[in-house]
Amino acid sequence: MTEAVAENVKDIRARSLYEQDILLWVEDTVAKLKAGDFQNLDLINLIEEVESLGLSQKKELLSRLVTLLEHILKRMYVDIPNDYNGWERTIRNQRVELELLLKQVPSLKNRWDDSFVEAWRVALKTVRKEYRQINFPNRWQYPQDIETMLDRDFWEDV
Repeated sequence: MTEAVAENVKDIRARSLYEQDILLWVEDTVAKLKAGDFQNLDLINLIEEVESLGLSQKKELLSRLVTLLEHILKRMYVDIPNDYNGWERTIRNQRVELELLLKQVPSLKNRWDDSFVEAWRVALKTVRKEYRQINFPNRWQYPQDIETMLDRDFWEDV
């Protein structure tokens, strides 16, 4: 078997493992990396997975910020006292999850401002559809830095 054919067979086997059982593929890839067996890595899928890992972290930041802002807006502007506790619980949960995420992936702090702008747009659109009778502000009127967003109970200021 020529070297080119052997490489193609290895590539087909690697792809097939990836397609058949992603966990087994991950374990196999980790073992190869630890052993320094770089020639037998499934580089195409490895690159794709590493890229997707970064994207999922960015997506999680955005998703949690959207949920946080939606519930802060509801708590601040929607006068349904029976729902306050649930909204505040969601706010606390999202803050904890955001804090953990930022601790695990500190580079996401560099994306905070851009993510906040996008999250605000999405959150505002969502709450305006849910509560058409409420006049929500067009712009976020408070500091949007990480520390403030993870700590301040804005509804106490209203």
